[in-house]
Amino acid sequence: MNIRQAKEEIKHTVQAYLKKDESGAYRIPAIRQRPILMMGPPGIGKTQIMEQIARECRIGLVSYTITHHTRQSAVGLPFIREETFSEKTYSVTEYTMSEIIASVYRKIRDQGTKEGILFIDEINCVSETLAPTMLQFLQCKTFGNQAVPEGWIIVAAGNPPEYNKSVRDFDMVTLDRVRELDIEADFSVWKPYAREKRINSAILSYLELRPKNFYRVEADVDGLRFVTARGWEDLSSLMAVYRELDIPVTEEVIGEFLHHPDVAEDVSAYLDLYQKYEDDYGIADILAGKVRSDVYGRVYQAAFDERFSVVHLLLDGLFGYLDCAEKTKRLLDAWYAFLKEYRAGVGNAASPAEFYRTLLEEKQKVYEAEKKGGFLTKEEKSGWEKLLACLKENVPGEQLDAKESFFMAKEGFDREREKLEREERNAEEALAHAFDFMEKAFEDGEEMVLFVTELTVSAGSARFLAEHPSEKYEQYKETLLIGTRKAELLSELNR
Repeated sequence: MNIRQAKEEIKHTVQAYLKKDESGAYRIPAIRQRPILMMGPPGIGKTQIMEQIARECRIGLVSYTITHHTRQSAVGLPFIREETFSEKTYSVTEYTMSEIIASVYRKIRDQGTKEGILFIDEINCVSETLAPTMLQFLQCKTFGNQAVPEGWIIVAAGNPPEYNKSVRDFDMVTLDRVRELDIEADFSVWKPYAREKRINSAILSYLELRPKNFYRVEADVDGLRFVTARGWEDLSSLMAVYRELDIPVTEEVIGEFLHHPDVAEDVSAYLDLYQKYEDDYGIADILAGKVRSDVYGRVYQAAFDERFSVVHLLLDGLFGYLDCAEKTKRLLDAWYAFLKEYRAGVGNAASPAEFYRTLLEEKQKVYEAEKKGGFLTKEEKSGWEKLLACLKENVPGEQLDAKESFFMAKEGFDREREKLEREERNAEEALAHAFDFMEKAFEDGEEMVLFVTELTVSAGSARFLAEHPSEKYEQYKETLLIGTRKAELLSELNR
């Protein structure tokens, strides 16, 4: 299965294992809650999906890479205590609490969430001294003499032997007590995640052209050569900062993330071309409706890779407009909900200003609880902080009545709404200019298929188009048979 299917399966398992009956007991008792064992190549996103599942299910997450631990930290340190049996005193060895189990209890204490996921990565790559402990963990759900707390689900991940020389095979007794999910790398599944994370558009464009280079592991006389999904994402993060600092991304730098010389060389050459296309074609001018006279002549004579790259550059610029409008809309939606609540109660409040501050304090507490629980992404934290800042800037005056207080409270909202209207108009105009260029440059060819398909499958553009219908988009979506045509195109690219 792919990583998206694995995420859904694990999420369903979490929901089933945490389901309770009328008496408050778990429907599936802990002894029947088999740990999940994900087996798949490194760097495909196993840790990321665990973070996503914990956020979406509103539960805790404790994550460990077990190869970083010794037997003592996993099991606990031994100590001697005395016990009496049949009127005779004996020295007995016991163990302190495992560092891993202690971390679960800390999470429960600090986060306030009694249920969660204990995720152990690289579980089949441990040392010989720790291997029996891992078998005991999977079979008995304990570390040493300490059990994983009730309500905490065990998920472990390991690497197949072809990716790691330290891999140890599990015996039948262990495998008969777990649910094994075998996961494979899949660019088509990673791509929506990459869009959401704003992976560099040049990288996504390259991988559309060279999907076979998304995940490669090869061994030859020169040693192991590999490229992983993690490598692409980390490279993208560095490229963003290097661009701000005006530092070149050289082939050597790329090779530090993509450990395959041929791929690194190919990517380096493509990134140089991609930047050149952005400058030569004037993407910003195209989206502003100011296409230079020489652009059409060049695109008519361009090879397919160049035309393909121009489409992705155009989409990247267009998505910038759409993202800007979407962020403002999310802020306004949350702000509107606050104002609606304020308006509903302000008429009965002894002090309209004090009532406003009370609601604001409640919002602040919700944010702090969500942040403490680890349920917010970086973007969601930023959105919350922006909302709270806006609400604090618009506290109504003390001497105003209910009606005056409400209108004062919504003044900032009205200004932000005007900003959203401008951003939406800009996005609609950029979309119209993009379609004008695409029609003149490519008519209804394969490039237009790609353009319309990307608008359709990208969550952000799909939301925008649902609220701001585009006649040309609907026309081309209807006539270009998106699924079939794109499948044929990608098949041609793979050949």
